[in-house]
Amino acid sequence: MNLKIKSLMTLLAFGLSVTATAARCQTVDTHIGQIGLTEGVPADLATVQKLFDESDFQRACQAYVWALPIVGFAQWQYEHQTVFGAKDTDMVIYVSVPDKLGILTANATTPYTLGFPDLSKTGPLVVDYPAGSSAGGVGDFWQRPLTDMGETGPDHGKGGKYLLVGPGQEVPANTSGYRVVKSPTFNVLVAFRALDADKEKANALIHQFRMYPYAKRNAPEPSRFLTPEGRQWSQVPPRGMAYWERLADIINREPVEERDREMMAFLRPLGIEKDKPFSPDDRQKRILTDGAQVGELFAQANAFNSRTTGSQYRPDAQWRYVILFDPSQEAKYHTQIDERADYFYEAVTTSKGMVTRSPGVGQAYLGAYRDGSGHVLDGNRSYVLHVPPNPPAKLFWSLTVYDTDQRVIIDNPQRVVDKSSRQDLLKNQDGSVDIYVGPQAPAGKEQNWIPSIPGKAWFAYFRLYGPLQPYFDHAFALPDFQQVQ
Repeated sequence: MNLKIKSLMTLLAFGLSVTATAARCQTVDTHIGQIGLTEGVPADLATVQKLFDESDFQRACQAYVWALPIVGFAQWQYEHQTVFGAKDTDMVIYVSVPDKLGILTANATTPYTLGFPDLSKTGPLVVDYPAGSSAGGVGDFWQRPLTDMGETGPDHGKGGKYLLVGPGQEVPANTSGYRVVKSPTFNVLVAFRALDADKEKANALIHQFRMYPYAKRNAPEPSRFLTPEGRQWSQVPPRGMAYWERLADIINREPVEERDREMMAFLRPLGIEKDKPFSPDDRQKRILTDGAQVGELFAQANAFNSRTTGSQYRPDAQWRYVILFDPSQEAKYHTQIDERADYFYEAVTTSKGMVTRSPGVGQAYLGAYRDGSGHVLDGNRSYVLHVPPNPPAKLFWSLTVYDTDQRVIIDNPQRVVDKSSRQDLLKNQDGSVDIYVGPQAPAGKEQNWIPSIPGKAWFAYFRLYGPLQPYFDHAFALPDFQQVQ
């Protein structure tokens, strides 16, 4: 072999060795940093663990968004039981602004009456619903409406008996005179709002309500009605590890639906598993805490800047529909996780009456999160909303202001959180109304003023009770909030 050929073979061998070494050891740039590879796979156990941590973190973020509906109800039930001492057949009445400070985007006009029975404890449950002007319903613990009651329900405001039956429970043989409602979850919400403007009539309707086990129908005990009585409470989904504690608890008390099996698989590495205690280790706690924080940021972006097609009510204003999903939470090809999270991050419960298309019944909701210039509504600044004459509402309309951080009615010292057509407001000559929101009342307009809190952002809901056809036709031109000096 001559010297030239030998040198060439040596160079080729050296090149192949370098190439092989490069193939065995390399790095890949990713959004979580450089990942070292050996033979094309993660280089060592530390790299593998880094990837597992990132995978679990991403799962925790998505699980936060997925779980918002069930955690919202589970937290409220927990507060009913631990703060108010409510039992399965008890109802809690929320009337005043302080009463409602713990409720996601409550209205400040009508009283709320509600309870959270566990059908696994009561068995089939009778709801003896009163006649009169009310809007009520039963929802499962994923906040899907099972039936409306009252004016938008099958009783059409005439009252009647509803029989709630849980998963795997047999429908009693004798159900004559009952409307049978089957629930896919054991825990349910039973709730209604008395709509009569006469407070005595509204109160009388509330106290005609009865709820008791079917097994005790021949001698039912009277329902207990509780009130907050100044106690501090909140049904707002908690932050940090408390969010996952509430989720783990309710998962162990409910069946797993087919649609949720994949998410249950996502939760297993995080320490949340059906029929097993929730005892996360330090690594899982760290990932869950971070996941709850970033997951909530996802939810905030989704709720306050909706990317759902058709979310805007009219193209000439910032107002958008508050409810952007089917009450079943199912579209033709997917479960509406983002759409429902948009709502359940800032609100609670749905009913068919809340998405009605029938003029004169139910309710309609529009939300404003920015002013006419596209800026976030700022508690340091003053705004005016010009409400045109004759808003299309058969019963009444209302404007309510909420704290953006907690999504509850604004907790200002004056306890003035809303203005409505049921109040004595200053009107313009054409019947329109100017409503002011800001840290200071405009001179002579105190009657129409909702105080904001400096340093806190806010958003608003405009509600129409008994919405009329101009609303459905988009003929109701509600302008934006405008900054004023």
